[in-house]
Amino acid sequence: MAKKRAITVQDSVINIVRHREEDFLSLTDMVRNLPNSHIIIGNWLRRKDTIEFLGLWEQLYNADFKLIDFEEFKIEAGTNRFTLSPQQWIGKTNAQGLLSKSGRYGGTFAHKDIAFEFAAWINPGFKLYLIKEFQRLKEVEGRERHAEWDLRRALAATNYRIHTDAVKDKLIPWAEVPQKNDVFIYAEEADLINLALFGLTAKQWKEQHPEEAARRLTIRDSADTFQLIVLSNLESLNAILIHKDFSKKERYEMMREAAITQLTSLRKTSALQKL
Repeated sequence: MAKKRAITVQDSVINIVRHREEDFLSLTDMVRNLPNSHIIIGNWLRRKDTIEFLGLWEQLYNADFKLIDFEEFKIEAGTNRFTLSPQQWIGKTNAQGLLSKSGRYGGTFAHKDIAFEFAAWINPGFKLYLIKEFQRLKEVEGRERHAEWDLRRALAATNYRIHTDAVKDKLIPWAEVPQKNDVFIYAEEADLINLALFGLTAKQWKEQHPEEAARRLTIRDSADTFQLIVLSNLESLNAILIHKDFSKKERYEMMREAAITQLTSLRKTSALQKL
């Protein structure tokens, strides 16, 4: 599970985690302040309507859902003798819509679709407030992601022109090399920096990350903020080394040493950690 976030709904702090690229809300937190909170989730799971809803959700989104075990639960659901825990539901049917986590910060989490249904069962008004707070959280996160993207784009572009100008002025013999081959020289220099910083060329990264490559992402798209800062610094450093006529091997060794030193230093800087 990813790092938790939280929203407050009618004085209840409800934790949210990212799982399989989706938001899961804590059902445990939703009932924590209610009487007999320890049996509420179990009572909800005993209902036939609940089992049918959960089963339909799993059939829509979970190719590994075990239908035979689900049908057994559906037959028994609603009877006085029927009981079901989140762990039993997940274990028997291979369900993905619920998560059960033990420990101090554990509890039962549900995909947002299921969590909203559970909230409506508790109280329709509570569901409305829950949706409102959840939407507010997503709007805030959307603005933060946009700001982060702008920062990453600015970092990536900081010394790009300095680097390409150095390649153009010193490494591309304009009178001898056909212009269609210029791109290969630029790519070779970009990969020299990739090797120094990431330990991989762009091609090697694509081969190791086929899903990201299919989405047209690159090795530099995967970089964190610290790596982008160092990337910008390496572009400036490589431009200086190119002008001073260092060999490719010498430039790689100096950039590799610089990358290791700078990353180590940046990751220890508390101000940048906050950034």
